Amino acid sequence: MAYYMGIDAGGTKTYALVTDEYGNVLGKGHSGNGNHQMGVARAEASIREAAYMALDEAGLRMGDLRHAYLGLAGADREADYRILHPLVQRVGFTSYTINCDTMIGLRAGTNRPYGVALICGTGTNAAGRNPQGKHVQIGGFDYMYGDFGGGGALSVEVFRSVVRAWEGREQPTLLTEKLLRLLGYERVADMYEEFLDLGKHVPVDAARLLFSAAAENDAVAVEILHRQGVELGKSAVAVIRKLGMETETFDVVLAGSLLTRGDRGWIRGPIEQAVRAIAPGASIVTLTTEPVVGAVWAALEVDGLEIDQGIYAKMVNYREFADIKITTRQE
Repeated sequence: MAYYMGIDAGGTKTYALVTDEYGNVLGKGHSGNGNHQMGVARAEASIREAAYMALDEAGLRMGDLRHAYLGLAGADREADYRILHPLVQRVGFTSYTINCDTMIGLRAGTNRPYGVALICGTGTNAAGRNPQGKHVQIGGFDYMYGDFGGGGALSVEVFRSVVRAWEGREQPTLLTEKLLRLLGYERVADMYEEFLDLGKHVPVDAARLLFSAAAENDAVAVEILHRQGVELGKSAVAVIRKLGMETETFDVVLAGSLLTRGDRGWIRGPIEQAVRAIAPGASIVTLTTEPVVGAVWAALEVDGLEIDQGIYAKMVNYREFADIKITTRQE
């Protein structure tokens, strides 16, 4: 029997999954932030914890794995790989592949070996592969380098919108009451002063307030979510053009918690409009399984195995991590 591991490491969580060659899930593990760009030691500890938790549940050792495929947030440039290969080897992996987490989301969301993936979780990223095997990535480095959004940035948008409404620079918004409740303040003035005096940061969870406010037709929240969709649509179009896929039939896979667990079309709508204008044969699909499943499938494929209908059917709706709450370790 051959055994494989997939890992999905993002800015707030790390998931690991162990299966056999037939796609039977034998063990799962989870931990916190696995993005080395937010701290190498913390990322290494998270990847190690998730990997060995999954191995322990499966009753296996690291040496029993035929191959591991790691989809890592922050695996963007050669400089990153010079950090990540030693990190992964220190954890104990020997036969392994590293790729950016966007590509495992793509693999999990389409039955074609090519397409485009958009991630909107803690941050944003866009990548794709064309039928000839060419790979392109757009963004993933933050606002200064051209990005907009993701949970980290949208949480700040929520905070600043509340401040602007309080000061009279913006219209009133339902985000005010929701943010005060989330952060435990009675008045915006108290929140404002304490954040300034103590140098506090807005928690990523604040971004989710946009969805509940938008559901109540809050114009400020709707505008922010719409802008997120427009920006992701621009990223998708850039990937499609660079790969020359305008006339191809393929999927654009939407992954990341802000696209799969809260959006009711506020973000997706502008993406669909942008993609349809340049690639009419493309379909927008929302990822329905965990991206870590794409990492497992990629591990099997690297070892020469085919993801047949049996394996696909077993894992396509895998959602065992959906309700896990990750506690972020303070360093």
